[in-house]
Amino acid sequence: MLQPDREFLIKLAHTKMPYGKYKDRDLIDLPEYYVVWYHSKGFPKGKLGEMLETVYTLKLNGLEQIIKNIKRNFPKK
Repeated sequence: MLQPDREFLIKLAHTKMPYGKYKDRDLIDLPEYYVVWYHSKGFPKGKLGEMLETVYTLKLNGLEQIIKNIKRNFPKK
């Protein structure tokens, strides 16, 4: 996985799940089992898939707080 750029991380911090059981929940706040399920099933194509893959990597490494800090320090425009 390439290192995400600053704008990507800021956008990730403010992106909500657009559909399904967790619709309107911040991606970073999705339950770990749900993100792991997506990892095994295959992430969707496009930007959402990239963001979910990043969330998976962050959760796998216990780094969710990075996105939560970004969300707090860079309010949605």
